[in-house]
Amino acid sequence: MQKLVIAEKPSVAKSIAAVIGANQRHDGYFTGGGYTVSWCLGHLAEISDASAYNEDYAKWRREDLPIIPPSFRFTVAQDKQKQFDVLRELLCSPETSEVINACDAGREGELIFRTVYELSGCAKPMKRLWISSMEDAEIRKGFQNLRPGGDYDGLNQSALCRAQADWLVGINATRYFSLLYGRTLNIGRVMSPTLAMLVQREAEIAAFVPELFYTVQLDCGFIAATERMRNKPDAESVLAACGNTALVRAIERKEKTENAPALYDLTTLQREANRTLGYSAQQTLDYLQALYEKKLCTYPRTDSRYLTDDMEPSVLEYVAAAAAICGMDAPTKIFADQVCDSTKVSDHHAIIPTVSAGNADLSALPMGERKILKLTARGLLRAVSDAYRYAETTITLDCSGHSFTAKGRTVLALGWKNYDPKKKEKDNSIPELTEGRTIPVSNAAVKEGNTTPPKHHTEDTILSSMETAGAKEAPEDAERKGIGTPATRAAVLEKLISSGFVERWRTKKTTTLIPSTLGKALITVLPEVLQSPLLTAEWEHRLREIERGELTPEVFMEGIAAMLRELIQTYEPVPDAGVLFPSKLEVIGKCPRCGRNVVEKKQGFFCDDWNCGFALWKNSKFFSAKKKQLTKAVAEALLKDRKAKLTGCWSEKTGKTYDATVLLNDNGRQVSFSLEFAG
Repeated sequence: MQKLVIAEKPSVAKSIAAVIGANQRHDGYFTGGGYTVSWCLGHLAEISDASAYNEDYAKWRREDLPIIPPSFRFTVAQDKQKQFDVLRELLCSPETSEVINACDAGREGELIFRTVYELSGCAKPMKRLWISSMEDAEIRKGFQNLRPGGDYDGLNQSALCRAQADWLVGINATRYFSLLYGRTLNIGRVMSPTLAMLVQREAEIAAFVPELFYTVQLDCGFIAATERMRNKPDAESVLAACGNTALVRAIERKEKTENAPALYDLTTLQREANRTLGYSAQQTLDYLQALYEKKLCTYPRTDSRYLTDDMEPSVLEYVAAAAAICGMDAPTKIFADQVCDSTKVSDHHAIIPTVSAGNADLSALPMGERKILKLTARGLLRAVSDAYRYAETTITLDCSGHSFTAKGRTVLALGWKNYDPKKKEKDNSIPELTEGRTIPVSNAAVKEGNTTPPKHHTEDTILSSMETAGAKEAPEDAERKGIGTPATRAAVLEKLISSGFVERWRTKKTTTLIPSTLGKALITVLPEVLQSPLLTAEWEHRLREIERGELTPEVFMEGIAAMLRELIQTYEPVPDAGVLFPSKLEVIGKCPRCGRNVVEKKQGFFCDDWNCGFALWKNSKFFSAKKKQLTKAVAEALLKDRKAKLTGCWSEKTGKTYDATVLLNDNGRQVSFSLEFAG
């Protein structure tokens, strides 16, 4: 009898097989040591397209919406069918005694495995391998501590609800608004609220009106300045009154401490990599995944910034590896306790380099992977370091009856900032002074400034907004997970860009995310329910409740379905929205029903007002029965004169060809054709 291990990817399966002794290679799996090890290829099966539930759903029609299947089906991707067949045979084999789920230890990994398990009709005992590193020792430890598969039923239900909710919103909202506004508008449960935040930021920038302000600055060997003044004459009046000396009226010195930041989770690492390296969120995730599979980094798709308490004795080893990666000395004193807290770890601990990474040949790594590994290593060195301490001095001067303020900072101990990837703090100290002392003023001047608008979103800032969306409105005891998950946010941003809703604008210093004209138009017409970050954050919170068994999947899914039904029943189209979505398609004539333009698309010739419904289908049975095509020239003639000449029509009865004139007939609801012959 064999235990069947199913991993998410071939590379992971190969690593696991090597550790547990399954060294014999077969077509699609390994065997040996009492194990069979095979793999999925990511999602082998996805929720079936709408047409799988009803053939009529192959066409986009408003009367079919909302499409809410009574139960969901899955379809195996054609290019993955062979591997699915391998897995199904192994799962159903009488030689297989139990199945071990070794897919990535997270929501999506659970769904990938369960879908294959259930589609295969397997009912054999199931165990779960749950590891946070691909190091050999971690794999062995994981196999010694396999968990019952049923412990993750809630995680599977959460993943399934996420997939079904995304399908329902995507299919129904995309079809509905595309039909209403005459062009394909991809709408997503997380994608649309993210786009709304980008559009909102641009609206704030566009509405911003800069305001001039003025300050008077004194040069006393350091710069002291007044508060901002709106009127230049007021500033000039202060300047005119200034003498050559100033009185030190007050000195306030405070020592301040900044504790080391926590370790990286995926989102904070993506944000840091975007700020300091210019990498997109997707690039960072791809580099991390590659490092994970090479046993150089722990599991990337985590939302935790701490290690578990039982890892505290190993922190010194991890720190030594991180120091070797960075080519730096480890901190003289390591505070392991400040990075270990099991109460703050959910599915996986924070991202850190593995112990074996300290001995790796970093020069053999691609540059992107090398930089991300070093950034992760610095994050660990920083997190176990002492606090950054400094003294902040505020001096208040009096010059001719006017108040001036200067601030200085003296670094007392760099602490964790020794490992900060950003530029280290500069000493900006102010000379030692005493209250009541008079000091010389070498120069005084009026300085003009402008208030500045909000900044365009970068991937760093939009990831932060996605992570905290809805936090202010949420109850104090609610989990504040924002919209999307660490594992999916990068893909959401890439989808917005590939769909044409957002553009990356690159400059020498930074890359910003700017909503396109199409993206702004979409948010203009979308109702609040589809663009509200707060609502989507609430859905994410409920998915976590499903995972913990606090909410049933049925209640969650009915809420999604009810929202879609209400949307389609009550939404009022935005008047004259044609100006928001101008068609780029070629106009071939005027619609006989409403007088709007008729444009050519892949399937036929359509009125560009989908509310009208007029269509001339290229695959019309009337023309194909005569072995003729409804060409653009024929369609143009039909729209202009309501008739068009056809030559060489084939007769099914006689097997001969003939010439005739085809007539366009339209009763306002349906188009039909008839033939007219020369007398």
